[in-house]
Amino acid sequence: MDSYNSPSTKPLYRGTQIVWYILGVIEVLLIFRVILKILDANSYAWFTSFIYTITNPLASPFLRVFSVTQIQGSIVEWTTFLAMFVYWVVAIAIINLFLMGKTVSTPEAAKRLDRQGM
Repeated sequence: MDSYNSPSTKPLYRGTQIVWYILGVIEVLLIFRVILKILDANSYAWFTSFIYTITNPLASPFLRVFSVTQIQGSIVEWTTFLAMFVYWVVAIAIINLFLMGKTVSTPEAAKRLDRQGM
């Protein structure tokens, strides 16, 4: 069976799209956080408060990994960059798990195993 016409191809494709979309939203929110901190945005402003409230649960597991850099009120949260990297790695891992469920033909599997040196 051709792996492009497999019944599992479309759900796998949709699954990967969902993971990429969620990652994109997380990354955009975290980059807003970084920019607002660097620009020393007013934390009482609605938008700033909204972004901090939404991103605190995403950034909090990483907040104590590195110290923050503070220059004249501006803050660089290096840990937010770490969070962005970790979420990207997790998304790649999830997508690779999805792709392991993809139907492959025997010749295609043999070719891939040869490339892996098995």
